[in-house]
Amino acid sequence: MLGIGIVGCGMISRFHARALQEIPGTRLAAVYDQFPAAAVKMQQQVQEELKIKFDIAPDLDALTKHKDVDIVIVTTPSGNHMEPSVAAASAGKHVVVEKPMEVTLERCDRIIDACDKNKVKLCTIFPSRFGDANALVKKAIAAERFGRLTLGETTCKWWRSQEYYDQGGWRGTKALDGGGSLMNQAIHNVDLLLWMMGPVTHISGFIDMLAHQRIEVEDTAVACLRFKNGALGVIQATTSVWPGWPKTIAIHGDRGSAVIEQDDLVRWQFNPEGPQDNDIRARFAQKTGASGGASDPSAISHVGHARQLADFVQAIQSGRPPAVDGREGRRAVEVILGIYEANRTGRLVELGRS
Repeated sequence: MLGIGIVGCGMISRFHARALQEIPGTRLAAVYDQFPAAAVKMQQQVQEELKIKFDIAPDLDALTKHKDVDIVIVTTPSGNHMEPSVAAASAGKHVVVEKPMEVTLERCDRIIDACDKNKVKLCTIFPSRFGDANALVKKAIAAERFGRLTLGETTCKWWRSQEYYDQGGWRGTKALDGGGSLMNQAIHNVDLLLWMMGPVTHISGFIDMLAHQRIEVEDTAVACLRFKNGALGVIQATTSVWPGWPKTIAIHGDRGSAVIEQDDLVRWQFNPEGPQDNDIRARFAQKTGASGGASDPSAISHVGHARQLADFVQAIQSGRPPAVDGREGRRAVEVILGIYEANRTGRLVELGRS
């Protein structure tokens, strides 16, 4: 039985608690939040919903040294991921970090180095990789069904109200949010694009704050990319588009195209057609219509979290690397910071490490 500790008791921590209920051989052992009332609130809600009991640790040191904790999940504000992650690794605990891994590459590297030094496993939460449609497209890319990849597109045209930013003291701040619609919301899309299309070599882009007040980060962003394989890419990311639309990712090549809207495969065309293509289209014909948080940040499913956490547990048990390790988590942060740099300088940004 692997015991889990959670650091940070905001909304997303409850998604992790639900996900853990579906993973055999795990149990939530303890939680900690720098604001004790947040930990008490989470404990009450989770115990009422899931009928499980767990401890509230009095401080971070107690959580990371808890005798029943083998894995620490970090769900603090983004710019506070490094300290608990390093503390957990130093205590010999495996580490799970919510997206983004951190808000600077230096802080990402501190986490990676600490886990390497202490020989513990590390993963960054990107549950979209575990969606059926996304996994299917990735498999088709590996089988070269798209031919030469030519264009990768992703959109995250979401809406967040002014109240969303005002009610959280860390939201919309450079220090703790690290960025806006790109770093917080669309980072899942960015990760999928890199996972499917490969490393990025060059970036141009613009960001702005157009529909909100009193925030330090962007609510609207566009970027153009060149991938190492020669293909081009486009990213659109907002929290300024009312009422908010489902996110999309589209992969195109000279022999095929696929489009995913939220978790629904809405286009699947190849030349030549394969014997399985009609079955695939039929399988995904019934759209779920899920918003995936397009206008409500709590309207997401915990299924992807459960699949990714299950993969992490299996990685620990078998000794293999997790599907999404810390270096994978770093890549999306690097590209987003590259977009910010391109906007700041008005120049094409070339990535030195991707």
